[in-house]
Amino acid sequence: MAEQKQSTELAKLNINDLMHSPIVVKKLQDCLIDPKTTNGFISSVISVATSNTYLKKCQPMTILGAAMVAATLQLPIVPTLGMAYIIPYGTQAQFQIGYKGLLQLAMRSGEFKNIIDEPVYKGQLVKKNKFTGEYVFDEDAREKDKDGNPTTEIIGYMARIDLVNGFSKTIFWTVDEVKDHATKFSQAYQKGYTSPWKSDFDAMARKTVLKHLINKYAPKTIQMENAIRFDQAAVKINNNGTMLTEEDLDINAFGADYVDNEPQIQDATAEEVDPSKGLFGDGDNGDKQ
Repeated sequence: MAEQKQSTELAKLNINDLMHSPIVVKKLQDCLIDPKTTNGFISSVISVATSNTYLKKCQPMTILGAAMVAATLQLPIVPTLGMAYIIPYGTQAQFQIGYKGLLQLAMRSGEFKNIIDEPVYKGQLVKKNKFTGEYVFDEDAREKDKDGNPTTEIIGYMARIDLVNGFSKTIFWTVDEVKDHATKFSQAYQKGYTSPWKSDFDAMARKTVLKHLINKYAPKTIQMENAIRFDQAAVKINNNGTMLTEEDLDINAFGADYVDNEPQIQDATAEEVDPSKGLFGDGDNGDKQ
């Protein structure tokens, strides 16, 4: 009977209640260290969740799950910063790492000497051999339009990593290959719903190519492994409906439900919070290492 009462109480909690619950605050404090940063993070998550029409319809526990992944990765949930997002799909919220968040995790690892990712304009791809992995690009070979100005036509996206151990790798995806990937793995893109794919295709394309390169060829920290695992997933906090425990909020206990590949999805708008409040909503724009 007591457990049933606890389950009912947990189901009734909204995102504001969950984010301010003592066990969540403690876990966030463990992840983010500084109390001011923790308070700012809590405020930014609540602001995003309550200002977005579609996130209001999502199960609060899935919003909490996405927020806990971001906190564990020490990435702010401020859409304008492009580090990480909480995206609504139907009644579930989804964690999504941003292009800048992926770069942040790569730089933190200390494994990378150099990271380059760029859109490739018509004329700039001089040579391509996918069998040998040889790509030659010429920045100055960008074609001109009929008015003599540099063309704005992007033909694809390249990414290159140089590791501190001397290993280097370059890959190139055409625009069509990026779109095919987005169509396969994002129903939001396929159906034309508002999402980072729609609001900033260039950043999502660069992130997708770079993520593929890092996932396949680079050594990955635990943070990077978790970012790739939970990207575009509804994070499931497996507490069996009982009151939350500290163990429930450990990222290693989370499940991942890739709801973006399911057929029933509602339009989603990632509404913004004030970026002047800092990376974590605390007025501090410094990186959290």
